[in-house]
Amino acid sequence: MSSTTLKIEIEKATSSKIGQVDFDNLAFGSVFTDHMLVCDFKDGAWQTPKIKPYGPLSLDPSAKVFHYGQAIFEGLKAYKSNDDSIWLFRPDENHTRMNKSCVRLQMPEIPKEIFFDGLETLLKMDKDWIKKGEGNSLYIRPFMIATESCVSASPSLEYKFMIICSPAQSYFKKGMSGVKVLFAEKYSRAANGGVGFAKCAGNYAGQFYPTHLANQEGYHQVLWTDASTHENLEEAGVMNVFFRVGDKLITAPTSDRILDGVTRKSVIEIAKDEGLDVEVRPVTVHEIIAAAKEGSLKEMFGSGTAAVISPISGFGYKGAHYDLPEIENKFADLFKKRISDIQCNKAKDKFGWRHKVSV
Repeated sequence: MSSTTLKIEIEKATSSKIGQVDFDNLAFGSVFTDHMLVCDFKDGAWQTPKIKPYGPLSLDPSAKVFHYGQAIFEGLKAYKSNDDSIWLFRPDENHTRMNKSCVRLQMPEIPKEIFFDGLETLLKMDKDWIKKGEGNSLYIRPFMIATESCVSASPSLEYKFMIICSPAQSYFKKGMSGVKVLFAEKYSRAANGGVGFAKCAGNYAGQFYPTHLANQEGYHQVLWTDASTHENLEEAGVMNVFFRVGDKLITAPTSDRILDGVTRKSVIEIAKDEGLDVEVRPVTVHEIIAAAKEGSLKEMFGSGTAAVISPISGFGYKGAHYDLPEIENKFADLFKKRISDIQCNKAKDKFGWRHKVSV
């Protein structure tokens, strides 16, 4: 997967911060490892990647990222198995999706050798930050920003690609029985022809205010509906979403409004491998409310890199709240175990999703 011939300039940290970290009490995304990868694009070409001590950046106030929002990112995780081997889960999908985001935002695509050789070298240097044990991982955040010093309304001529890493435990708080979501009636996450399928920073900034309003009503996330009619259910906060009606698993198709989630793809493939009835089709607000009322809506859950699988315990719409039943043999538990076991090298990887990091 990596070329092994890429030149990377390395500057090691003089000392490690790892001894100052309480790994039993990590707030997601708030603690970072000793090093980071930086690679600049200028004069029409990618420059030599550098790994240096984690630290602040110096950017001109006129850098285009601040003015026109050319900023994209990805998210994936590294896992350490009991024999200290380190594994990535479907990283090729993250690279492919990041380059799709690059194309949509008129940014230069990232060569495979920079993405993979840079990432593997960084993981080797900070491997002690990857902890063994259930729920432990290293969250990896590749991102790119426009850095040209110019406020003309045009694509930047210069960019900075970076990878930073953060040790992680479970994304949602321990003891949380399930996420509660509010179906969107007014606000939209994305529209036809827009950038909803790309992981650009502005997609998430636009969610914060509607999510704040939902929080005030006692909900954790907004379950987004389509911008045209608000009748089709699409994504839940930072997750793709699945519905179990009877014993049928249903999820919305990807489009230029919906992110093509790596975990989403994995759930669908595992469901088919388990012989479950899977439908990828538009899902309407009214069919889910009707299923909840008649008792056939057994489960709802989100899927994503940070949380893997997040059970949804209830939803709200037009002032009414609907709780989901407590059942045994949940699909959510099945998918979380199968995916987690592959990620941590505890089960056979029949799909070829796992990638070993050479350390």
